Parts: sequence; structure tokens; C-alpha cells
Amino acid sequence: MSELRPWLQNYPPGVPSDIDLDQYRSIVSVLQQSCDQFRNRPAFENMGKSISYGDLDRLSQQFAAYLLFQLKLKKGDRIALMLPNILQYPIAIFGALRAGLTVVNTNPMYTARELKHQLVDSGAVAIVVLDNFAHVLAEVLQDTPVRHVIATGVGDLLGFPKAQLVNAVLKYIKKAVPDYRISGVVRFNEALDIGRGQHLPNIDIAPSDIAFLQYTGGTTGVSKGAMLTHRNLVANMQQSSVWLGTNVRLGEEEIITALPLYHIFALTANCLVFMKFGGLNHLITNPRDMQGFVKTLSKIRFTAITGVNTLFNGLLNTPGFDKLDFSRLHLTLGGGMAVQRAVAERWKKATGVTLVEAYGLTETSPAACINPMNLTDYNGAIGLPIPSTEACVQDEEGRILPLGEVGELCIRGPQVMAGYWQRPEETAKVMTSDGWLKTGDMAKMDEAGYFYIVDRKKDMILVSGFNVYPNEIEDVIATHPGVMEVAAVGVPDDKSGEAVKVVIVRKDPSLTVDDIKQHCRHDLTGYKQPRYVEFRTELPKSNVGKILRRELRDSVKN
Repeated sequence: MSELRPWLQNYPPGVPSDIDLDQYRSIVSVLQQSCDQFRNRPAFENMGKSISYGDLDRLSQQFAAYLLFQLKLKKGDRIALMLPNILQYPIAIFGALRAGLTVVNTNPMYTARELKHQLVDSGAVAIVVLDNFAHVLAEVLQDTPVRHVIATGVGDLLGFPKAQLVNAVLKYIKKAVPDYRISGVVRFNEALDIGRGQHLPNIDIAPSDIAFLQYTGGTTGVSKGAMLTHRNLVANMQQSSVWLGTNVRLGEEEIITALPLYHIFALTANCLVFMKFGGLNHLITNPRDMQGFVKTLSKIRFTAITGVNTLFNGLLNTPGFDKLDFSRLHLTLGGGMAVQRAVAERWKKATGVTLVEAYGLTETSPAACINPMNLTDYNGAIGLPIPSTEACVQDEEGRILPLGEVGELCIRGPQVMAGYWQRPEETAKVMTSDGWLKTGDMAKMDEAGYFYIVDRKKDMILVSGFNVYPNEIEDVIATHPGVMEVAAVGVPDDKSGEAVKVVIVRKDPSLTVDDIKQHCRHDLTGYKQPRYVEFRTELPKSNVGKILRRELRDSVKN
């Protein structure tokens, strides 16, 4: 077994090689267990207001009853949720799942075109939308299958008088709520009131039922909906839980949830896994306001935090972060993009806690590999395949490559999606007949079973026939004390086919092109060294802070 799965020899003590896939039938089964076990403990907190597991149980049942009895939705119908991290979100998620519906997580920052595509593609018949973004929905609503609109304000669940104050400030002072006209809109609080007192029927939710249509970013074409079943999410919840469980205290954890719940990383790692632990999710509505974020953190004795590299880097560069109380912090999990060594080392120095890198995809619910929780220092790996998960490195013909060779990382396990929604041809491109998911990431495995991402297959730069991986360039440049952020891309070159270009956000305003090139000469061979260096005030990023290399490639000028 260890020859086929060499990573098992390095599993942390107490972590099983496989999970019991039949322990829970659905996400709702896990939710009910947590609500019963931790009824009086806080479950979610936002802007100083918290709801307990008992509240979550009651309110999600009320919302489910509204969807079933008032809107007459039926099992399998799709409902879109277009919300930031506010208390309404987990209530809507668990209410929809309790009603047997499929949740379509929708980025609130979508343009009208992007929103229309997702609503039409998913066939969503209902949507819960924040007032701030309802004007975008109003533009496309008549061209979508959506029949029911439930709207809410940021402050609606914060209680009197805070609710009224927050909503008034956003609308009249910050002008953050554009006017919109949609007939028949129902307020979220009204929906909860209507659902109160209704007896929720027992909806038979099968493991194979689709829990979420989780849309990919669409950076390589039309955005596709990954079909994530209850089995997929429950499996990944269990896999992650047993992995983290050696380092977790049931009913005592407080996790910072700054990544949006509509992103698969926060949805599973924070909302679902820590719900299973009876933990408290502190929902951060606007993490881009770093000063406000650090102020919020100063009021919480948090035990865990998840994020992407840019989030951790931003916190480290925000005044006051190093003065926070990290005495209870014992878990920092990074994913979504490569964690840079310079950031990981600074994080360990500032907090005393190792920034543990994990790896996953929307298509794997998302966790596939995680480093051991007892890791003492950043090791540059994405970790070991988690329980009941297989991983390998394959060449373009599908042959498994030997240890140390670079090829495409492939994943097989119960967390791998059922396929792309209504796109069998796209599904066939990434899923093999024997169950492997082709990730599109170039990787290698060492003798101990640790996997290392070299780069995205599509981001690889080809310089005079040599493969150059942007992650390596970025890692080196990020160690320069004058650099805040960096991204490396390939640009056309008459002599070498492509050349390396780096785009940098400076920490030191006096940093020059020569400084960067001199720094790179020490650690990078000639063809890897950047030929072009550009300084900008910011880098283009996705909704979760992932640097968008494709956008940079499209915009760079030599």
C-alpha cells in the first residue's frame, strides 16, 4: 500500500488513511448533528452580532419552509445566492439545502453579462441578492429563468437599532446602494417571518443529489458550473476534519472567514468544516479594507484563519497587525494560489504560527492535498493527499511519471465533482474513464509523497525551449525587501519565443529596475531572469485576491 501511496508514511499520528463515506447521508445530516450538539454555542458572527447553532437551526428551517410552501419550489430546483459574508448567507445556504435545492453561489461583483450567463446556464428559478447589487440583477432579470427575488440589506439581521443605522449609512452616506426596480421583491426578514411555524417535511436527500453548482472563474473561456454533490462535500468535510482534527478543540474554535463564502475554499474549509467542529465563524464582510480588518481582528481572540497569499501579505503590511493577540492562534491555512516563502516566513515571525499550505480546486470540493498540521516551517510543498485521496503526476499521454519528474497533477477521490453542468464535452476533457481529474497544474512528487506545484500548465513560459514557471520567479522576487507584490508572465519575443516580464507593486518607492534584475541574477539562471520589469500601484486580482496573470498578459506592453 505504501508503495502505491508513499504519502501514508508521513501522515500525522491519528489521521486515518481512509474515511467512512457512509457516516453521513448529506450536508443536512452534518448540520443537524452540529445544531443538536452545540445548540447554545455561537455559530456565526458579523459586525458584532452573533447567531447560535440553535438560531441557525431555527432560521434555516424557517427559510426552507418559505421556499417550499410559499414559493412552491421543489427538490432539485436551483437557487442563486448573491451575497457577501453576512449572517444571511449561512442561513440561506442551509435553508436551501434543507429544502432539497441546489445552491448556485454567485459573485456579487459580477457584471450584468456575467450574472446573466450564470443564471441562464444554471436555470436558477430564485435568487437571494444584496440590495447593493440588485441594480445589476434588474438589468438582466427579464432575460433569465428567475421567478422569485429575495432581497436583503447588509444590516438586516443586526437587530434594532444597528440594522437601521448600518443600512442608512450605506444607502444615504456612502451611496453604496444604487436604486433599482424589481417588481414582487420579498425582503429576507419577511421570508423568515412567513416560514415561521411551518412544519418542515422530511426531504429525502440522496448522497448523489447536487448540493452546489460552483462556477469556475472562466479565465480560459465560458464559466462552467462544477456539479458538487452532497457526497462530494460531505466527503471533503470529513477528509479535512480528520486532517485538522488532531489540532482542533470541539466547540471552542473561532475562525476568521475573510474569503467570501461564495468561494469554494471558504465554503468548505470555514463554513462547513468548522460548523462540523461546532466552531464560530467570524464573517468579514469587506476584507479589502485592511485597516478595518485589523481593527476587527483586535477584538477577537481567534484560533484559526484561512486565506490566500495576497491576504496574508496584505495583513503583514498593515500597521497594527503585528500588535494583535496571537496567543490562541494555532491554525493558519493558505490556499487558492501559491503561498510564497517570503510571506510564509514573515507570517511565522509575526504570529509564531506556521502558515500551512493546502491545495485544491473547485472541482475537488476543494481540498485534495494539505500539509501536516504539525509542520514547523514552510516547506514549499502543497502537502500530502488527504484520506481517501489518490494523486499522481501524468504526462500528456496519461502515463504516470516517476518520482521527481514534472507533469500534470491528477486527483482521484470521493470529493471529485460529478462533472460540469450540462457540458459533457468539457467534462470529458478533464475527467478520465478511470476516475482521474486532470487539474491543469504542473507538479512533481518526492520520495516522501509530498507534492510540489511547479505552475499552472497554461501559465508556463517557454523561453528558447526551456520551461519557466512564474511561481519560481515570483518566489525569488518576493524576497526582496522593497517588493510588496509581484506577478510574472510571458510576453512575445522575436529571438526566444517568449521572455519573462514581471509586474511589481513597490513597498520601497525608490526600488528600481536594476535593483530587481541584480536581485534575480543571484538566484535565477539566465533564461529565467526577467527581461522586462514594470512597476504598478496594484495588480489585477480575482474576487478572493488571486493575481490574474491572464489579465496581465493581455495588458502588458514591452
